[in-house]
Amino acid sequence: MNTPDGFALRPVLRTERFSFLTLSSELSPAEIGTADMRIAACNDVDPADSADLPPRPAHPLSGFLHGLLTLDTPYAAGGLRVTDTSTAVAFSPSCCDGPEDWHDWYRVADGSSRIGYGHDPHPSTAERLGDTIRLTVGTDRTGSSVIELSVPELRHLLAGAEHDLTGFPAVATDRVSEHLPDHSAPLVAALARVLDLPPPGIPPAPFNTERT
Repeated sequence: MNTPDGFALRPVLRTERFSFLTLSSELSPAEIGTADMRIAACNDVDPADSADLPPRPAHPLSGFLHGLLTLDTPYAAGGLRVTDTSTAVAFSPSCCDGPEDWHDWYRVADGSSRIGYGHDPHPSTAERLGDTIRLTVGTDRTGSSVIELSVPELRHLLAGAEHDLTGFPAVATDRVSEHLPDHSAPLVAALARVLDLPPPGIPPAPFNTERT
């Protein structure tokens, strides 16, 4: 992975382009640097292609972080992934439901919504059917792989995922504050926005599954 000049959160890991990195408070310094860099790269938009962005700063590091720090809705590729360890079937995130949409899974648990992952030709869905949560991988195919779990099981998984997601900005704060003090506050706030979380130190509001 190529890092821009002045990117102080080294070392970073050499990873496959489409691999997953689980965000949590347990990440190593190299994993934190990798996650921060990947998120910044997702938002490295040319200002000429977006009317919402001011001109890019000339400084390489500030220029690289420009999109992440200035976009109203920064994002990251990824999302929640569910794996059935008994069958190795994985319900993996695609392009239509990112990590910032993790709240939507609570609506699935409540039966008030369903999640669609990805476009044709291989869309996947998560939905509640009675007391069962059904995750269908590749709904367009006959004999699609399916993961089924109970509503309490999904809620347990979501509690763990929320704990991990909340922990990531907290550990990133320490490393960013140490290595990028000039960008610390806005960068940490942007990382929290990417995950639809309040900045570290501010308790999250109770989640209302009926909000829009």
